[in-house]
Order: sequence, then structure tokens, then C-alpha cells
Amino acid sequence: MPTARKRARTYDPVKIRKAVQAQFGNVREAVRTLTPEQLALPTRLGEWTVRELVAHIGMAVTAVHRSLDRPAPERQDAVVLDWPFATAASSAAIDEFTRGLAAQHPDLDAHLGDIDRTLAELLDTHPGTRLLETNAGAMPLADYLVTRTVELVVHTDDLNAAVPGLDIPHDRQALAACTRLLADALAAKAPGGSTEVRIPPYAVVQCVEGPKHTRGTPPNVVETDPLTWIRLATGRLGWKDALDAAKVSASGERADLDGLLPLMG
Repeated sequence: MPTARKRARTYDPVKIRKAVQAQFGNVREAVRTLTPEQLALPTRLGEWTVRELVAHIGMAVTAVHRSLDRPAPERQDAVVLDWPFATAASSAAIDEFTRGLAAQHPDLDAHLGDIDRTLAELLDTHPGTRLLETNAGAMPLADYLVTRTVELVVHTDDLNAAVPGLDIPHDRQALAACTRLLADALAAKAPGGSTEVRIPPYAVVQCVEGPKHTRGTPPNVVETDPLTWIRLATGRLGWKDALDAAKVSASGERADLDGLLPLMG
């Protein structure tokens, strides 16, 4: 597993809280409009239907609730950049839990409404410094909320892909935080300074071992838009397919990221 002990990017906790709540609100508004036929549609996530995907989005948010129900760890032993590399290990348990939630909550609108209300109450009660035991280790609540922007943005995109015309908007701050965390994860996985990855307007990172440029145009440059980057980083889109569709530009002998993606399973 890559380590993330270099100086980490910081996130404004007030903006991150607003982003999480705004994106969850966008999902809630869309779920209210879904018909039984739309809830039964397949998704790009294995055997999950739209109903199960919506239940999973609720589960991703209530990870905060479940962590706060447990005693606070004695010390922090993880940072936010550890999280992207810890998700794959929980995939089987997540699948089972998601299917159970979808069966237990036939009224998804009411279920998401309860989550929205209780999340606000918990965030009003607990400081951002409160340590949580997470699947990546012990980290502050404020840092863990950054990971919730990834869950919400990625699965909003999954919903839009599954339901034609749904077009759930992405909160700008949520999209920015998600993009930056996954860009930093690439830099942690492939440390170096030979390749510059640009994801305007939110992130630029240096990565991949090799000669480091110091001025002028870098010899190896990758550039794409935020949603394409997120799809690449999470395995929704393959590197070669993105190149073929002109969704990403890559110049230089060290600009091939195919072997480094996806970052999250």
C-alpha cells in the first residue's frame, strides 16, 4: 500500500461539510423523482440495481454515524490520503451490507431524509478533531468527511450513468475535493517529478519516477477534466478507452498512466 506521509493537502472543514451536505441533498432531490421502474434499472456496479446504489450512497454517509457510535481511538494513525488505498479490502462486506439496506428501506426518500437530518445533528455535536476508527485507520472527523465527497461524487456519476436524463448536478466543492484527493493518491502511488498531471480547474500533481523538470513546459504531461479523471481513478473508464475517445491527452514517454490505474478497486 502506498504511504502518504509527505506534507498533505489541507481542506477547509467548513467548506467540506457544506459540500457533503450539498451533494447528498442533490442525490435526495433526484431520488424523489425515481419511478419503481427506474429503481430497478441495472448499474455499472456489478449486479446492483439503482435501488441498491441509492442504498449504498446512504450507507457511505452513515459511515460517519457508525464511526461516531464507537469509542474514539486513543491516537491518530492514518491520514486522509491513506483512505483511497484501503477501500478494496472491504468490498465483499460492503456488497452484503448494501443489499441488506436496500431490502430494509423500501421508502428510500424517507431513509435518505433521516440520514440527512441525523448527519446535521452529529456534525453540530462533534468537533472536526474528534477521532474516528475508519477502514483506513484512526483519523479526525474533518478528514474523514473529505472521503465522503469521493463516495458522493463517484456514486452520483454512477446514478447519472444508470438513469438516462437524471443529470444530478455535482456540487463544485465536492467535485473539487474528490478530484484533488484522487490526484494526490496518484502522486502517492507513483512518487516522482517526471510527469505532470493536470485536472483543471482543481488539481495539478507531479508523479512518476524520472528526470524532474524545473522550468518551462514539462516533458511529460497528462491533462483531462475532473469527471474523466474520477472515472479513470475508480475504474469506471479505462486508460486506452479515454485516449481513444479524446477524453484525455498524454504527451511524453512517461505520460502513460495505464499501469497505475485504477487507484481504487
